[in-house]
Amino acid sequence: MRIIVAGGDGFCGWPTALYLSKQGHDVTIVDNLARRKIDDELHSNSVTPIATLEERVAKWKELTGKEIRTFIGDLNHYDFLREVFRQTEPEAFVHFAEQRSAPYSMIDREHAAYTQTNNVIGNLNVLYAIKEFAPECHLIKLGTMGEYGTPNIDIEEGYIEIEHNGRKDTLPYPKQPGSFYHLSKVHDSHNIMFACKIWGIRATDLNQGIVYGLHTEETQLDPVLVNRVDYDGVFGTALNRFINQAAIGHDLTVYGSGGQTRAFLNIEDTVRCVEIAAENPADRGEFRVFNQFTEWFSVQDLADQVQKIAKEEGFDTQVKNIENPRIENEDHYYNAKNTKLRDLGLEPHLLTDEVIRDILKVAVENKDRIIEENVLPSITWK
Repeated sequence: MRIIVAGGDGFCGWPTALYLSKQGHDVTIVDNLARRKIDDELHSNSVTPIATLEERVAKWKELTGKEIRTFIGDLNHYDFLREVFRQTEPEAFVHFAEQRSAPYSMIDREHAAYTQTNNVIGNLNVLYAIKEFAPECHLIKLGTMGEYGTPNIDIEEGYIEIEHNGRKDTLPYPKQPGSFYHLSKVHDSHNIMFACKIWGIRATDLNQGIVYGLHTEETQLDPVLVNRVDYDGVFGTALNRFINQAAIGHDLTVYGSGGQTRAFLNIEDTVRCVEIAAENPADRGEFRVFNQFTEWFSVQDLADQVQKIAKEEGFDTQVKNIENPRIENEDHYYNAKNTKLRDLGLEPHLLTDEVIRDILKVAVENKDRIIEENVLPSITWK
């Protein structure tokens, strides 16, 4: 099918675009290259050297004969988005094109406003483009498990049955987001649900856990296709940050008690989940929610696992608990449901010692690229 991957130059979008192309789909990448510009702003970088988007898609065509079209532009510019829809006539729109860092959204007013404007208005433009130019197009939107927060009850997949004063109804699951970034995702979800209701759009909201890993089969075909790896205190998620800290002999810095528990999945499962959603589209007017993760761990669990592997590889790495820069529950109940994607055929890749060892090996090979002062948090919620 004809699929747009918005944000197709990013950590999740790039391997997804390659995977869908390999499966025979006609893939178009839309990206404004903002993530690369943010590296410059933060004086940070990917641990792995990454080629330009132009070089990437050219190498993919050279190796496979498959062409991935690219449009460089911003979803907030509706004239641009309208022209993309006119030229590609998409049957599915995979939406990764949002500012994805909670710390980045908490830097100051300007970054909070940018996050909300970029994410919410960009997504609203996509909804209008589908309505006006491709009403049968299936929106596959990457949400986040962080929308739910850490309630003291089980987390369902998008909806919950409520009984109140003798009456029952199935309602959207209550959201307790933990940053202006997570709030933007909640606003997206509400806008998508409303658009499905009034315009009959078909949409799948993939509430994704924290993604770890590096390689997919496609990104390993050539160094030009390699994926980015973030390690800093702004964009580096806990597992990747710990692994890269170990590679340079830094303490593994756990925020607070380390009891914060989150859902996780391998990058190989991210690309497969998107494929499953594309091949099994929502019905007209349906706002469908899948919780997209395979396991959950506490931050302390991750640090202990990384320390174990690092020591086996000869690194004398210590785990250090530091003051938590975030406002969050550090010890809490966590039990989330994730059966819908499994029922549709997802076979999870789990977090094994070998997965950690593989990422550590890449970090060690590129440790001269790691800027040590960036591995500690520099942004506070307080």
